[in-house]
Amino acid sequence: MESYAAPALELVETMHAAAAQDPARAIAFQGAPGANSHRAVNEWAPEALPLPCYSFLGAIEAVKEGRASCAMIPIENSQAGRVADIHFLLPESGLSIVGEHFLAIEHALMALDEQGPFKAAFSHPHALSQSRHYLREKGIVPLAHADTAGAAAHVAELGDPEVAAIAPLLAADLYGLKVVEENVEDAADNTTRFVVLAREPLDPASLAGQQAMTTFVFEVNNVPAALYKALGCFATNGVNMTKLESYQKGASFAATMFYADIIGAPGDPAVDRAFEELRFHCKQVQMFGSYPMARPRG
Repeated sequence: MESYAAPALELVETMHAAAAQDPARAIAFQGAPGANSHRAVNEWAPEALPLPCYSFLGAIEAVKEGRASCAMIPIENSQAGRVADIHFLLPESGLSIVGEHFLAIEHALMALDEQGPFKAAFSHPHALSQSRHYLREKGIVPLAHADTAGAAAHVAELGDPEVAAIAPLLAADLYGLKVVEENVEDAADNTTRFVVLAREPLDPASLAGQQAMTTFVFEVNNVPAALYKALGCFATNGVNMTKLESYQKGASFAATMFYADIIGAPGDPAVDRAFEELRFHCKQVQMFGSYPMARPRG
């Protein structure tokens, strides 16, 4: 089970055993039980069996191997930006996006007791950066950990009353910690967007009559104004692109990939025309799937 702290490992083994009995109900996520990804699974599919995995790759492999029906993976945060690993893992995974979910991020400071004072707090680097003003004000030293709930399990295992964790409230319940203070995040609108990955894509026709999103990556031809022309395919056809990010493929720094979301799905004549034109200007276009829009854009 990789390197979960003992309090988390016991829960992980129990949850893995339950998922093994009914993999069709299992949804894999990265992190220890009690992580924000665990919360996202509970919100998106309350009837599901959450399956904790130590890494994003582990969650993806659980789906590919049939140990889970899908995976709930964070892709971007309103404060910290994109989750970098996903842009590289998703194209290689062979999985498709079949849904999205927006989760309000609420960090809590938790420890063995509420008294303090606390010398240090463990958490994921993103959670620490999102609570940096609070930590500075309280004079608490931030210490990085693999994930938020794992930090809570680590604090429970350490048994040091002067060490705390920043994690979701769910983690305090699971690991027997006391909540010192809720909502220690610096921004009240802190939100993470998750995508749901499955082995088979949704049929775009099944999305007729509802707002849909389509996610894809593309690499433009190495000619002047190639990106300008690629984006024009959507502009001239009236298709709204809500996300565009670039990242490097390989070490040559010559091949730039672009990750994009649009409103709409194949089968819509405007979307079909846009993609037909896009392929003319690109070396490759890889579709990740079309899925229901969870929150209006714009």
